[in-house]
Amino acid sequence: MNRRFITVFIMALMASGLMVAYADDFNVDEIEAALKTRIENGYAVGLTVGLVKDQQSYIISLGQSAKANGFEIDADNIFEIGSISKTFTGILLADMVQKGEVKLIDSVADYLPDNVTMPTRNGQQISLLDLATHRSGLPRLPDNMAPKDINNPYVDYSVQDLYEFLSGYELSRDIGAETEYSNLGMGLLGHVLALKAGMSYEDLIKQNLLMPLAMRDTGIELSGEQLSRFTTGHDVAGEATAHWDLPTFAGAGALRLSANDMMKYMWVNMDVAASALADAVTLSHEINAEFAAPQMSIGLAWLIRDDGDKSYVWHNGGTGGYRSFIGFDKQAKQGVFVLSNSQDNVDRIGWAILENRLDDLIAEKIVKVKDADKYVGDYQLTPDFILSVSQEDGQLYIQATGQSKNAIYMKSENEFYFKVVDAQISFKFDANGAVTGLILHQNGDHPADKI
Repeated sequence: MNRRFITVFIMALMASGLMVAYADDFNVDEIEAALKTRIENGYAVGLTVGLVKDQQSYIISLGQSAKANGFEIDADNIFEIGSISKTFTGILLADMVQKGEVKLIDSVADYLPDNVTMPTRNGQQISLLDLATHRSGLPRLPDNMAPKDINNPYVDYSVQDLYEFLSGYELSRDIGAETEYSNLGMGLLGHVLALKAGMSYEDLIKQNLLMPLAMRDTGIELSGEQLSRFTTGHDVAGEATAHWDLPTFAGAGALRLSANDMMKYMWVNMDVAASALADAVTLSHEINAEFAAPQMSIGLAWLIRDDGDKSYVWHNGGTGGYRSFIGFDKQAKQGVFVLSNSQDNVDRIGWAILENRLDDLIAEKIVKVKDADKYVGDYQLTPDFILSVSQEDGQLYIQATGQSKNAIYMKSENEFYFKVVDAQISFKFDANGAVTGLILHQNGDHPADKI
């Protein structure tokens, strides 16, 4: 394992930190011991967790770069961050607004080629702000995506494919009427900002964000030396899987970075360190709309959770082999990020640390399921929503209608839990021990009969 303390100086963001111990501020020993159970019990292959409290920060690195033939990870190893890339796109938009290059109310159509027809509804056009707040009316993904390789699903989706989709799509609801999380919308935002600047999204991000913040291990295309530090991602079954490439939707999820660079990013967003991007960062955190739940709102890509006396700015991300989380309370000057090269529940880790619920970090030992076949079958939550349970070598999996398959793990004969989300399953039995149904425990209790 690797442990490193860093002191951050307000007036010198990029200065070298002093190596000092502030374990009492973070309960670092308790956090590290709990995180270690996630490696030992097979929840994660590798984890890097960053903590910030006041002007001190700390990075914990545990596990391996790959399950097979991996090396011990540290703060220099590189991870895919998936949708946390959207927050970079949000700050990029804010920076271009601050410079007078674009306006939030600008129509997206103004920045697309003349031969592309941008969807409109009732005479209203989609703005840059609509894309940045997931209120454009565009769906999560375009319906003309047909990946040749499901393990790298975005790699062959071209700009021409995007233009053809936009030109033929009809909005099903008014622009700004409600939120619908959209990789398409945020990818389109990154694309049009790059068109406006006359360069690739990666070059634009490097010029406007990464170079000013000295984030030298963040990008899309990695050098040969960086590739030697690039971790391997692992799927829900714990097997090594392909990296994801998003050439057209780069602004939605293409970035890769190291924990050291993520720490710099968190310092700037928490106002711990001075930055030329401070005004853009502040603008990106400003609430623009409600988002999905009563206590949730959205800035420019950043999500804001209001817990009464506390307000957290946060986002998470995931690709085929990685999960990531970043969240912070600027008023309390406390923040956490989590990088995983497997499908561990990084949201649970991040929130448990932020809310000082360290028991929630501890991972129980995974138990093989005996008589696994008795659980196999379809369970109907609603007429149009089925949970299908399957098993492979004593490991149970659940696949919901229209969603990917995820493993569930035994706590007792009838109690199971997910690692990738904060949800549990209770199976119901009849007098003869046959499984008759289940209850999904996620935002309430949802019973489903076996059919």
